Amino acid sequence: MSTTNKKTAQLYRMSTDKHTCPFGLKSKDLLKREGFEVEDHILANREETDAFKEKHGVETTPQTFIDGERIGGYEDLRRHLGKIVKDPDKKTYRPVIVLFVMAALTAIAASFSSSGDAFTIKTAEWFVSFSMVLLAMLKLQDVEKFSTMFLNYDLLAKRWVPYGYVYPFAEGLAGVLMVSGTLIWLSAPIALFIGTVGAVSVFKAVYIDKRELKCACVGGGNNVPLGFISLTENLMMVGMGIYMGSKLF
Repeated sequence: MSTTNKKTAQLYRMSTDKHTCPFGLKSKDLLKREGFEVEDHILANREETDAFKEKHGVETTPQTFIDGERIGGYEDLRRHLGKIVKDPDKKTYRPVIVLFVMAALTAIAASFSSSGDAFTIKTAEWFVSFSMVLLAMLKLQDVEKFSTMFLNYDLLAKRWVPYGYVYPFAEGLAGVLMVSGTLIWLSAPIALFIGTVGAVSVFKAVYIDKRELKCACVGGGNNVPLGFISLTENLMMVGMGIYMGSKLF
């Protein structure tokens, strides 16, 4: 069999007893999936790594070479092969969409497990409740970052800064209580209050003031734009608060 058309690449990556470069492994995997025969050169210690960097005038590893040409690191390799490279500054709704999809699937699974029917009124209740719990969990991972981003647009937090710290705990508490169906007299007013304030704040910032902001709904370290989905999240809580509250009468 002819091997004249075989594609080959040289990969230099760091792998020591204490650290294996993840981008080196990703580069090797990508090259293999693209049909390359990889000459895998391991830089087994800091000295070898520093010597390689100095020789080739580069600041990082891994480094890939194809047909004698230095391609660069993992992201450079992806670009060279025509693959998408994520822009860390690009705004995206993906975190919120993934959260809502997982909340919906969990609600469907819970309903099916408890009643044998995947689509019930309880499914809808659990979807909103699970969403609130998941959203609160993301905010609570770094309350400081959340509150800082939240202060950019929330009307109540701007007047009373501690509200930015209270909000994720209140959202999580209301969500957990609604999942269990207990203490509705407490969870319904909380959801109604924070949902109403949030909806008014988002509507004013986006549709009246026309501001382009990041949403704090999935925590403070994201690039989710403040907009329709953020407004929908708050309106869901308002609706859930009203619905659950109506059960008290």
